[in-house]
Amino acid sequence: MTETTKFPGWHGTTIVGVKKGNKVVIAGDGQVSLGQTVIKGSARKVRRISPGGHDVICGFAGSTADAFTLLERLEAKLEATPGQLAKASVELAKDWRMDKYLRNLEAMLIVTDGTDLFVITGAGDVLTPENDIAAIGSGGNFALAAARAMMDSKKDAEEVARRALEIAAEICVYTNGNMTVEVIEK
Repeated sequence: MTETTKFPGWHGTTIVGVKKGNKVVIAGDGQVSLGQTVIKGSARKVRRISPGGHDVICGFAGSTADAFTLLERLEAKLEATPGQLAKASVELAKDWRMDKYLRNLEAMLIVTDGTDLFVITGAGDVLTPENDIAAIGSGGNFALAAARAMMDSKKDAEEVARRALEIAAEICVYTNGNMTVEVIEK
């Protein structure tokens, strides 16, 4: 294939994580785009997993197959280290960076257990976001800015995440308002 006929690739997604008060929320839109075409508007990019009886919420941006591979790996790491999200996340990031197969995966994750909030990247990063807000995907910067503007308001974490995603959907053509929202309350 020449550069001009290259497959257009998957675009889109906005995932935002907000930690405020006793709640941590991860919200994601439902749009999947192929080039300039919306091919699905109701994808579920935020999932709750419960390895070892410990709830963890994961939101992903990037290739769906790659993201599910990472979610399965994270779940296995959490089963090996129950209740230790930080350790499981670091172990996943190390594998992702070192393993020849995993290194080619194109996705990012936001994960929380209700205490910690992390962004996990293929560069081997496990980041704790500033201001208790994490956002990834094509509309991530819009959602991040909107959420930061609302953190001093009386809105709780879920209201901040929902409104931030709504704002991102108004601006980013690769993001829609069809949300999946998961909450962990401590």
